[in-house]
Amino acid sequence: MFSRRRQSQNPQDIDSAEPEAKVSELRAEIGPLSGRSSKFGTDACLRRYLVARNWNVDKAKKMLQETLKWRAAYKPEEIRWNEVAHEGETGKASRANFHDLCGRTVLIMRPGKQNTSSGEGNVRHLVYLLENSILNLGEGQEQMTWLIDFTGWTLNTNISIKTIRDIIYIFQNHYPERLAISIMYDPPKFFESIWKAIRYFLDPRTTQKLKFIYPNNKESLEFMKSSFDVENLPTEFGGKATLPYDHEEFSRLMAQDDVKTARFWGLDDQRPCKITNGAFQG
Repeated sequence: MFSRRRQSQNPQDIDSAEPEAKVSELRAEIGPLSGRSSKFGTDACLRRYLVARNWNVDKAKKMLQETLKWRAAYKPEEIRWNEVAHEGETGKASRANFHDLCGRTVLIMRPGKQNTSSGEGNVRHLVYLLENSILNLGEGQEQMTWLIDFTGWTLNTNISIKTIRDIIYIFQNHYPERLAISIMYDPPKFFESIWKAIRYFLDPRTTQKLKFIYPNNKESLEFMKSSFDVENLPTEFGGKATLPYDHEEFSRLMAQDDVKTARFWGLDDQRPCKITNGAFQG
């Protein structure tokens, strides 16, 4: 299940007309979709699965069918903030209130603020944030940027390898081509041993999107300046902004987004609610 996939490093180029033909072919192969699956399976969605499988329709079909099966069982669009708010109390993962210079949604992760030991809880919290980040993508945007701050991270605050594997599996297989770049900011030296284990489960396309950044490195600093408005970027990432995580304020934002999510998916979920201790109470 978690074996590393090998992909061609030199996929054949396809002319400008073929991508749309491939999308049409994939849609014919998967057949009619209904309900939430039809809302999920847009042409843009099919195109992402094709890209993830180097435009191989059969492989893209298998991947998409597995995702549709997973979404029907896991129901990520039904997860609400009150179910995962306790996982986010320390701000270990949150959607930023700024975008990168390409206009992409930014998801900030702070593994040093890990606060629970529940593997499923961590996975469910991240899935919620992935769905929320996608909901908040700007017009014409399909991908997000991850900023991972290793401040305070130790082996004691690290989640289990199994949980990391589960997260990688879900993200690579059910959210293909949603990641533009993941910035690994100032990882400690001992991260190298864990990185070797993690890298084994990453496919080449994902590995190419990881960028290691070090604050005392000139090239790293230039990269950050070319990727973000330093006036909005938090100081922990080399910017000038002071943006401490406010759990109650973030919970209010997520409560509002939960209503948007329900509306988008056509769910009857518009219940009276209030915020109590940073949690959305229905």
